[in-house]
Amino acid sequence: MEKNDYTLAKRIKELAERAYNKGQYVFTDFLTPSELQVFYNMKNEISYVPAREFGGTELCERKMLGFGSEELCGYEQDFPICCIKSEALIKKFSDELTHRDFLGAIMNLGITRELIGDIFVKDNTGYIFCHENIAGFISDNLIFVKHTHVNSVVCSEIPEEIKPSLEEVSVIVSSNRLDGIISGVYNVSRSKSLELFKEKKVFVNGRLMENNSMTLKNDSVVSVRGKGKFIFKSEGKTTGKGRLYINILKYV
Repeated sequence: MEKNDYTLAKRIKELAERAYNKGQYVFTDFLTPSELQVFYNMKNEISYVPAREFGGTELCERKMLGFGSEELCGYEQDFPICCIKSEALIKKFSDELTHRDFLGAIMNLGITRELIGDIFVKDNTGYIFCHENIAGFISDNLIFVKHTHVNSVVCSEIPEEIKPSLEEVSVIVSSNRLDGIISGVYNVSRSKSLELFKEKKVFVNGRLMENNSMTLKNDSVVSVRGKGKFIFKSEGKTTGKGRLYINILKYV
């Protein structure tokens, strides 16, 4: 285990023990997929305390860990996550705004990265997931992104614009192998698919997957960083040439 991973594992264990011993909910800051893998690798070690993960929506890759449950703590508590909608005051004069632009503007406010979750940009509007403790500060102070004057408000609920929708898709592949399925779903070559595994960009049910030849079980959730996310629903019929139809639900 690398030094940074060891430090994170130690911190996760401390938080889990605090939740268990004090009977109260404890949450981490936002963790990257690779940092979440540290938790998955030690999950059995801290199985005595209930643990969940959440980033704001099903599409989020950066997530908090939450330790505790109603049974343990005697009450329910949501994750301390807010969503901020930031849009240009005068849209026709707005710059073309990207994820990097919104993140840079937030970092310029002196906020550390671990307090910010995923940022989605649609129609030049940013939807920023953040820790609830800094949501008010961001909404008050995020007034410029690039050269564009923006209005930033804390959403009372998750905006419809970024709620995930699913599209039913059938793909023909040579077999139920993860690398071949990724190749078929995202229309990339098998060699490119293998590169995604080497670059540690493939996750199955939230866990980093390095075994490119694994077969998927029904309802497995596959996320490929930079490509998207889908749910493997089932195997279908075979073609006359022995190839296989697979049925998926693709996040769009």
